[in-house]
Amino acid sequence: MMVTITNRSIRNRFREFYRENEHGVVYETMGRGTANSEVLDYFGLEASEKMLCFSVVTDEMWKQIKRGLIIRMQIDVPGTGIAFTVPLSSIGGKKALRYLIQDREYEKEEETTLKETKYELLVAIANQGSIDVVMDAARSAGAGGGTVIHAKGTGMESARKFLGVSLAAEKEIIFIVTRTEEKNQIMKAIMEKAGLDSKEKAIAFSLPVTSVVGMRMREEEIE
Repeated sequence: MMVTITNRSIRNRFREFYRENEHGVVYETMGRGTANSEVLDYFGLEASEKMLCFSVVTDEMWKQIKRGLIIRMQIDVPGTGIAFTVPLSSIGGKKALRYLIQDREYEKEEETTLKETKYELLVAIANQGSIDVVMDAARSAGAGGGTVIHAKGTGMESARKFLGVSLAAEKEIIFIVTRTEEKNQIMKAIMEKAGLDSKEKAIAFSLPVTSVVGMRMREEEIE
């Protein structure tokens, strides 16, 4: 999963860059920087509104995009932004995978030690207004709760080619931290009750979490 964070004032430059690189499926949401003045001064940043972009990339896609971000977008210049990748541990279904990477060539690698983490972050991206259905499905499989942000997707017009359905641009992104052994059943419940065959049209994937605090009460409930 690739995350790009940049000032909202230059978001159109980044949108055009991703379009020209045929990086089709990108989910955008807004944020605000929280760093203190000393950190902002050190990096040459302003306490401005931010744009966050989330997308799924293969290793080859990341190499191409990374080069363009450095050479063309000059992302290394202080105040421009930052981009980074986080390893995915699973994606809910082959159709969703093909859509997210736009059918690029992809070779599944060996599982890494990150698969041995105790917790995972499950991310569900669904049509706007789907929060209750997605969370009811997740809770039915043992999830404790989630956090939701609103986002707008680009590249939705290619959904019918890969998924056989149309997708709305306005999205809800639901983040759920769960125990690794519970992740598959929660993802399965979301796909069955709010997946691509439903009006929610949810796509789900998960990322390994290497460390977590604040889950003690949840652990005590399980015990």
